[in-house]
Amino acid sequence: MEKNDIIMEKDKSHVATLTLNRPSEMNTFSSRMALELKNAFIDLDNDPDVRVILLKGAGKAFCAGIDVNELQGKSTLEYRSWIEKMEQPLIAISKMDTPVIAQLHGVAAANGMGLIASADLVVAAENSRMGLTAINVGLNCVGPIIPVSRCVGRKKALELLLYGRLIKAPEALSLGLINKIVPKEDLESEALKWAQELAKKSPIAVRIAKTAFYSSEDMTYEQQFAYMNEAFARLCSTHDAKEGVKAFFERRIPVWQEK
Repeated sequence: MEKNDIIMEKDKSHVATLTLNRPSEMNTFSSRMALELKNAFIDLDNDPDVRVILLKGAGKAFCAGIDVNELQGKSTLEYRSWIEKMEQPLIAISKMDTPVIAQLHGVAAANGMGLIASADLVVAAENSRMGLTAINVGLNCVGPIIPVSRCVGRKKALELLLYGRLIKAPEALSLGLINKIVPKEDLESEALKWAQELAKKSPIAVRIAKTAFYSSEDMTYEQQFAYMNEAFARLCSTHDAKEGVKAFFERRIPVWQEK
């Protein structure tokens, strides 16, 4: 039986887990894994029972970048098509309604760091590291730098892009690349706990919050307020908004509708 490069699991708490499953290759992106990951994101985003996606890697590393075994023997046009496929999972996250939490252990390098930066939220083990390391082998990370730069700003992004060094979890936290650091032995349980906590929120409130955030990101300051006000008004007319306020006054747990 052929091994899947992505393992998909779902639990009763409305959390789905996607595991990068190329541990012997440090979960480097192959063309097949990139396609499987993109398709898994789409499938879970369309699943009404899934409210949060937890993304992690099997083995010793989260993801060590792109599989360089696929580099040889391509024309310029073929290289462009190939790299676009590798980056589709990174782009997909920003287009999804469902939030993605990355569970980082070991190393996230090159496209792996891009995947971490693209995730909506990140829980990292205390000994994890990340870096845009392609420059060290005569390549570069001009794709992954896009989500990285949105986290850290221009000057720091250029430093990471041009020097290719691995940074440790505390620095990544200070730069806004991850949300929280936990002991490595607690990573699995803490990441799942955080995903399950988010899954208890109103699905439609979370969906509108995420999609509005990404959609308004490149608007002008005033346009952002107008767009966000429209998004808030849409939310106020939903069942969940009315139910949430009613439950608050009645001092009970709200019953959310499915997304």
